[in-house]
Amino acid sequence: MYTTYHFKSAADINMDILNAIKTAFKGKPIVLTVEEESDETAYLMSSPVNKAILEKSIAQDKNGESINVNIPKA
Repeated sequence: MYTTYHFKSAADINMDILNAIKTAFKGKPIVLTVEEESDETAYLMSSPVNKAILEKSIAQDKNGESINVNIPKA
């Protein structure tokens, strides 16, 4: 079983959450990994080249210049 919990802040983690995890996984061994959630938009905009491409695409979309793409099903 695999479950992902997303929190707006580490301060939101409380005993209710921990008890819910204990109940969901009962006595099974588990791995608990904690990582800071990344801001994908900030990451993509951190590269000047990426930023220019994204801003151009956003402007094209706002101007109704979007391109429809049909991807065939495999």
